[in-house]
Amino acid sequence: MRMLMLVGLVLFLASCSEEVPPVPKPRSYPRVEYPARQYTALGADYCPFTFERPASTTLVQETSYFDEAPADPCWFNLKLAPQLNGTLHFSYYPISSPEQWEELRDEAFQLVGVHNQRASDIQEIVIHRDSARVHGVAFDIAGPAASPFQFFLTDSTEHFLRGALYFETQPNPDSLGPVIAYVKDDILRIVQTLEWE
Repeated sequence: MRMLMLVGLVLFLASCSEEVPPVPKPRSYPRVEYPARQYTALGADYCPFTFERPASTTLVQETSYFDEAPADPCWFNLKLAPQLNGTLHFSYYPISSPEQWEELRDEAFQLVGVHNQRASDIQEIVIHRDSARVHGVAFDIAGPAASPFQFFLTDSTEHFLRGALYFETQPNPDSLGPVIAYVKDDILRIVQTLEWE
């Protein structure tokens, strides 16, 4: 009996002397409560167009751009619902010549190209709504790029509108994936309802 107790004591002391490495918990992401899908008119009388925007967004007109006035009063942001933690940035340019239109188009492609270093894929979605004179390209940017979705819309003669989605967090495509998919549907609603005035 003493021998059995001695063996048990030795095993107990031996097991206490070794440190068991901690076991990490599996990764998880916070649950996001998505706002109900409701839409309202843009509500920016300083812009020569309108579209349906998510009612959960807040419209904020840009008053400065790198300590200078924006190129046009129709530069604004749509702040997403707080739980989505992002912003849709819009910049508008009136077109005065075919050369200017080409410069704006090329700049839109260059601004998307900046994300090539971090993006795993960039898909171009061509937009043609002939009846509304709305044409352009949407860029679906996959991977850990700073902006997961950008687009430009134009009538090719008078109007050029560029939009870019940014989140105020590290661009982790795994955790942001569901939020990006939700916001993309809202952006596509904007593209489908845009009307020039």
